[in-house]
Amino acid sequence: MSTVSISAADVNKLRQATGAGMMDCRKALTESGGDFEKAIDYLRLKGQKVAANRSDRDAKEGVAIAVANSEGTYGIVLQVSAETDFVSKNQEFIDFSNEIAAIALENKPADVDALKALSMGNATVADKLLEMVAKIGEKIDVVRYEQITGECVVPYIHGNFRIGVLVGLNKAKSDALVAAGRDVAMQIAAMNPLGLDENSIAPEVIEREKALAIEQIVAEGKPADMAEKIAAGKMNKFFKENTLVNQPFVKDNGVTIAQYLNNVEAGLVVTSFYRVALG
Repeated sequence: MSTVSISAADVNKLRQATGAGMMDCRKALTESGGDFEKAIDYLRLKGQKVAANRSDRDAKEGVAIAVANSEGTYGIVLQVSAETDFVSKNQEFIDFSNEIAAIALENKPADVDALKALSMGNATVADKLLEMVAKIGEKIDVVRYEQITGECVVPYIHGNFRIGVLVGLNKAKSDALVAAGRDVAMQIAAMNPLGLDENSIAPEVIEREKALAIEQIVAEGKPADMAEKIAAGKMNKFFKENTLVNQPFVKDNGVTIAQYLNNVEAGLVVTSFYRVALG
């Protein structure tokens, strides 16, 4: 039995990340010696279906904004954080965040630091952020910023600025492609894929999933020599659920996203995407 002290804040953090019950989270942290990642694996080994622990869940409040240029060849998605829901829904804060997004779209900064150095009226974006902090009384910051350049870039904002998605396609902009891109963006917002395809999933994530699958199979009493074969099947399911092109299309489960796009136009594929979400 571990003697590590588990705080209520630790338990709540795990609960927020996984969706598991408070008591289950406390037990998982206790059994894992307070290690957050091991606690997640403990919950999964016990058969609990937990939410993915992803970096896009860090900021609880604020806005996520996605926007593209009129030609549809460039777009940005960013997240401006706030501390409370009250501020997130404040129109002045939303307008301020949209102004930052417009500056990013026009100037194409390389990263968050470059964005903050850009001019915003008579000051920099960084200065204006500090002014907003002083005015509203909450910590406000640009915490994430991504950009896509491509043949057809489609933005999508979901749930009153709760999720922003940017999708790049490999063919020139048309009404049909924008509609398809929006469908894919809605899929990304709803299903939160880990990557575009198997090759875009980090090797360490794949190894962790495979090791966990084997451990689960052995724990179920299956012979060790069968574990690798059964784990391969579990990994195929993992890729189907967590890679965009292999996911069933939410509007028609009879086809994958890759098949849906090819049906829209032969050879149409997603080149890249970003999903920025609050909560």
